[in-house]
Amino acid sequence: MSKQVFREIAPLGILLFTLLLGMNACDFSKKQTEDADLDTQWKDSLQHIYQYGILTDSLDMREYPIRSGDNPAGIFTGLGFSPARADSISRAAAHVLDPTKLRAGMHYYTFTTLDSLATIQYIAFAKSLTDYAVINLSGDTISAYEYTKAISLKKKYTEGTVSSSLWNDIKANGDDPFLAIRISDVFAWQIDFFDIKEGDSFQIVYNEAYIDDTTRLNVASIESAIFTHQGKAYYAIPFKQDSVREYFDEEGNSLRKAFLKAPLDFFRITSRFTNARFHPILKRYRAHHGVDYAAPTGTPVHSIGDGTVIAKGYQGGGGGNYLKVKHNSVYTTSYMHLSRFAKGIQVGSHVRQGQEIAYVGSTGLSTGPHLDFRVYKNGEPIDPLKMEAPPSNPIRPELLDSFQVVKARVLAELDSLASLHRPAAFQAAGDTITRLTTKE
Repeated sequence: MSKQVFREIAPLGILLFTLLLGMNACDFSKKQTEDADLDTQWKDSLQHIYQYGILTDSLDMREYPIRSGDNPAGIFTGLGFSPARADSISRAAAHVLDPTKLRAGMHYYTFTTLDSLATIQYIAFAKSLTDYAVINLSGDTISAYEYTKAISLKKKYTEGTVSSSLWNDIKANGDDPFLAIRISDVFAWQIDFFDIKEGDSFQIVYNEAYIDDTTRLNVASIESAIFTHQGKAYYAIPFKQDSVREYFDEEGNSLRKAFLKAPLDFFRITSRFTNARFHPILKRYRAHHGVDYAAPTGTPVHSIGDGTVIAKGYQGGGGGNYLKVKHNSVYTTSYMHLSRFAKGIQVGSHVRQGQEIAYVGSTGLSTGPHLDFRVYKNGEPIDPLKMEAPPSNPIRPELLDSFQVVKARVLAELDSLASLHRPAAFQAAGDTITRLTTKE
């Protein structure tokens, strides 16, 4: 290119470059402005405060206790509404606020304007720790809706060695002592928790439910556990099979054993579990916490699960000949009105699932041959026909590889948390926390 040509086009190139630079600068400046606007909008949104579905940053909230004998209309009148207005509010909220279910000790909240009039815009009634009835008075018409607080889960780890009782030792760790009941349910078939010994130990990973991320609600689930009882380690590894989440040992065997559906092979149900049954002999209503199976005298009665006979005898004023079988630390069954007992059945006898333990009769207060069968869970009667009895199927062969992956992850997590949980590890890290908590 000649010097003359260059001198002619150079100013044009400089002009084009300047124009492009200016355009980019404008675009950059515009983008900065847009980003700043979005950032401002985002920050503004964070400044808003919502409670019970109400935008409350421009309202004043006040809390009041619900007292014994309170009813909605009376509460509304006490807040300054006329009787007619109070009645209108009560009727508008009736579908979410049942007057008969107000609980003394709970609270209700008013949300009022910040001006001198202090006009009530909303009223929220606590029906439980998570459920609320919210009444909207801010519009031309009164409306009401139900609101449920979100529940968050926090994954926690605890471990310890039994020194007094599992309940007390878990409580001493700062954990919810009801965790002891949850873990006894998981290992109910492997361990008799009425017979745990000093020196038994536990490692538990569990989820705990929280409201507002601060108020502890309950133990939501056991995520994994190892319980060492009399020197033997028992594992609980959760795994979902056939859409059902169960716990399995390290070899893939279910921790839960199935009960038989009924203690008789041939029967018909003549009376069900109820709190008010008319007794055919006593001629009055009383609770019947069992199921009556009609069958001919001498029909074999089977134990619905493995267990130990803990009672055998005669109840002259009720059950006649009866047996009680303790299956584990959670479940006990009783069999009444028996004609006789199977050979060799004594208190202390170990029985197998399906084993003949007695025979149908009509002893005690009975109008005919039948078996009165009852089930107790943690000492409380439950309906045998509604009792959970999940199958004890092991992991299916086609799912074993997936189970091995879950097992490896669960055991690695337990091992890692156990290492971090040791006080020395915390001191080395300069941490005074004695427990681990990770939010899910």
